[in-house]
Amino acid sequence: MIMHDDQVDVTAETVATLIQEQFPQWSGKAIRLLPSTGTVNAIFRIGNDLSARFPLRLADAAETLAFLEQEAQASAELAQVSRFPAPEPVVLGKPGAGYPMPWSVQTWLPGTVASDADPSGSDAFAEDLAVFIAALREAETRGWLFDGEGRGGVLAHHDDWMAKCCAESEGLLDVPRLRQVWSHFRALPRTGADVMSHRDLIPGNVLVAGGRLSGVLDTGGFGAADPALDLVSAWHLLQPGPRKVLRRTLDCGDLEWERGKAWAFEQAMGVVWYYVETNPTMSRMGRRTLDRILESTE
Repeated sequence: MIMHDDQVDVTAETVATLIQEQFPQWSGKAIRLLPSTGTVNAIFRIGNDLSARFPLRLADAAETLAFLEQEAQASAELAQVSRFPAPEPVVLGKPGAGYPMPWSVQTWLPGTVASDADPSGSDAFAEDLAVFIAALREAETRGWLFDGEGRGGVLAHHDDWMAKCCAESEGLLDVPRLRQVWSHFRALPRTGADVMSHRDLIPGNVLVAGGRLSGVLDTGGFGAADPALDLVSAWHLLQPGPRKVLRRTLDCGDLEWERGKAWAFEQAMGVVWYYVETNPTMSRMGRRTLDRILESTE
């Protein structure tokens, strides 16, 4: 499914050729495209213990390489501090076989993503999630600050994006009400210093087994951000009861909790309209998150 106007096509045949040319030691391994709700990479499994990630949106090769190098470093650092399994970087591949950008290989983690194995009613999962977030927060920032990319800085800096989301959501959502909600969220003050954060705790990025957290994916965004940012997981992943467990376990105050809700709102507003036709699972996730947020404000 084409999700982006600048999307690059990647096939199993392309991946097999790249493997044979650049990493012949893996050329005998089976290559399978993984069905995924992900929007950034096409993911292929290589044998039983590796996965290859191919950026979907066309970008300058040198810039992509720099990004993938940074992503690999961040993934390695998160794996060291996480109390749950996380993928570890293996190697970076070069452009070739018609694919115009560098790409990455990392270790494969078994499990079922939360999009498919819904843990939203599990108190134990909420406790696990809190343990994971707390471990990241305890990691040294080493002087790093929020890098200005995406969510995790100043809420009001997203006003233009939210205005676009509201305009694109006419006919899909109750836009007047959502504008009022954002007018409240955007004004929430920031008090806490940056902490280390996963930065994208959505259902497709966490693995579940037996109603417990069994692993965490898409860890390349690990970095310094608003302490409230990883609280998006409360709204993307949890029903009210487990949500309270997460809040209690992390000892979140009212302001931090509201800011976490605000970041989840900002993310959900974007995915509903952008993926309504091209990635319905992501769009439905956004709607569900908005419903949870609106229910909590009634």
